[in-house]
Order: sequence, then structure tokens, then C-alpha cells
Amino acid sequence: MQPEEKKLDNPVWYSLNEEHGEFSVVYNQIRFYHPEYCPFGGFIEEDNTSIGINKYALLTDHFYVVGDKPSFTSKIQLKNELVCNQMLLKEPLDFESTECITVLKTINQKQDLFNLVNLVQPGYFKSKTSDLGNYYGIYKDNKLIAVTGERMKMNKFTEVSAVVTHPEFTGKGYAKQLIKHTTTQIFKENKTPYLHVAESNYGAIKLYEKLGFTTRRKISFWNLVRN
Repeated sequence: MQPEEKKLDNPVWYSLNEEHGEFSVVYNQIRFYHPEYCPFGGFIEEDNTSIGINKYALLTDHFYVVGDKPSFTSKIQLKNELVCNQMLLKEPLDFESTECITVLKTINQKQDLFNLVNLVQPGYFKSKTSDLGNYYGIYKDNKLIAVTGERMKMNKFTEVSAVVTHPEFTGKGYAKQLIKHTTTQIFKENKTPYLHVAESNYGAIKLYEKLGFTTRRKISFWNLVRN
């Protein structure tokens, strides 16, 4: 395994240590995204993670540590462990796109993005998540009906995230076209696209595998809440 790929075992830490350093909140050996951007943290050494977790819990009462299980005090409760497949795409996708894809840049577009993602996947997408990378969408009759974009970023890897379609518009191939568009832009930056999907989300995993993504490993998102 290449040294750069090994960093994917700890994607939050290395994203905040590399391209996303400006978004980080650092407490000794644990780093978090500022909660307005993304409620994720990661650490190198387990020693003293409880101190940093207690401090971060003063900023937000609901967050995740990604990777190994952290230590924490009685001030914090483990709500659940979300186990995900971490999947990589090694080659650009090769099929024709038929939809008009919009880069979501304006205030109104970003509000449409925020509303749609939180309709379908509430809890992950925060007020400034859209500032972490490029987000793309498909509009129908002036209504945003499908999106995909970029979240965590390292020097050599960019995470594909918010693969969301409005429930009234599923099954029409919009996600497939948005994934192609997003990953194509990532490859143009000489980076490798990757994503995280709950291991129980068999439909999404099947779609990603059909597109050419392969599972690199299982990785845990530890959902912590402040008591």
C-alpha cells in the first residue's frame, strides 16, 4: 500500500492536516472540523482524546469521530457506531452525460443544496459545508432535485459526498451523472475520488460498484453526544 493511500485510514485528521487546515479546531492530538462546516474529528494517538472531545462538545452537542474508537469521559455518550464502506474509484467514468449540471455557487443555490441534503440525509450537512469543496446539482423546473459534491480533501484524495436525489425523482440516473461529473473534476486535479457509504445501504453500494468503485476497507463513524 502506498503511504498516501494509508492516510485514508484516518481521513479527517489528514484532511485537516493538509488541504483543509483552515477549517480545523485542534486540541493536542485530536483535530475537528469547525462544527459550522462538518461535525467530524480524527486523532493520531488515543491518549488525551477525551480532553479534546470535551472541549469540542462545548461547540456542538452532536458529532462524530472517524476511524479508531476514541476515549471519552462520562460527560460524553456514545450514541452509536456507524460502520461504512470506504470506496475508491481508480479510473475516470466513461459514459455520456445527458443532463445539464449546475455548479452550486450562489447564496440561493447553496440554500437549495442545504435544504435538499437535510431533507434526505439530515444531520451531516451544516451551514458552511458547501464551502469545503465544489457542489453540483440538477434542476428541473427551477427545483433542485439531485446533488453531489466534495467534502473532505487531502493532498491526493477528495471525498465524494452528499450523493442525494429528491425522493420524487429517484431511479432516473441523476446520481450516476452527478457522480461522473464530480469524480471527473477530482481526477483533473490529479487526485483520487473516494466516498463513505453505510455498510447497510446495499442499494447505494451496488450503484457505486457498478460505476467502478471498490471497497478499500470498513471504517467507523463514532457518533458522540454531550450529556
